[in-house]
Amino acid sequence: MVRKNFEHLLSDQIRVFTEAGYAVSAKVLNAAEYGVAQERKRIFIVGIRNDFKVKYEFPQPTHGPATGVNYVTIKDAIGHLPEWPEGEFYDMGFHWYYMSRNRRQDWDQISKTIVANARHMPLHPISPSMEKVRTDEWRFVEDRRARRFSFREAALLQGFEDLVFPETNAASLGMKYTVVGNAVPPPLFEAVTKALPIELWD
Repeated sequence: MVRKNFEHLLSDQIRVFTEAGYAVSAKVLNAAEYGVAQERKRIFIVGIRNDFKVKYEFPQPTHGPATGVNYVTIKDAIGHLPEWPEGEFYDMGFHWYYMSRNRRQDWDQISKTIVANARHMPLHPISPSMEKVRTDEWRFVEDRRARRFSFREAALLQGFEDLVFPETNAASLGMKYTVVGNAVPPPLFEAVTKALPIELWD
């Protein structure tokens, strides 16, 4: 919505809320700056009814160079888990589109964005590094096994605590990835809601 070709959609939404009697604030927030171990930029739109006569201010970052608190890294989030959790990660090949960009970060970095599609899930740090061959083409620098993050690792990289995933045939591997990847990271959601003016809670 913040890209130039989609700006009109954001403007239309804000206009509709404003005409309905809301004071609207919108801002792109990066989950990494609120204690989540991934680069995840999303727009948040907050509307407060005008009759409350209060203004919403988005929360200041809690992590990153400007705060004095280090980002939460991949190792911080999933370093305690087994490296090869069989049956918990999408273990198919890497198609050409997947190999069109670097999908891997080191243990001491934040993850690339966790997505809802298992095929496009970022690589676990135990995977070989990637190098650019040409425009839109990357390759592994070593001929050894690589893997994507598991759905459980993805949940932790989203900022969830150790979740218990029910053992059921009704939930496929792909469904688990989808539920995790579509979620709003809890630490970021908490930061946004805690910034709501106290007058709204009376």
